[in-house]
Amino acid sequence: MVIGKQIEERRKSLGISQADLAEMSGVSLRTISAIENDSANPSIEVLSRILSSLGLVISLQERIIHE
Repeated sequence: MVIGKQIEERRKSLGISQADLAEMSGVSLRTISAIENDSANPSIEVLSRILSSLGLVISLQERIIHE
């Protein structure tokens, strides 16, 4: 699942509008909409602000690369 869809699903599960998320995170409504529609890729800083507002964190996982 792509990040925009995950953000949208979490936002909706919390009953938060895009406008509310924009206000909570300090990210413009236009940017929130674009991320959720997969027409924009957020920077790590913007993503962190959005996820923090949704009670989520950025996590890195190691994956095995087969050579």
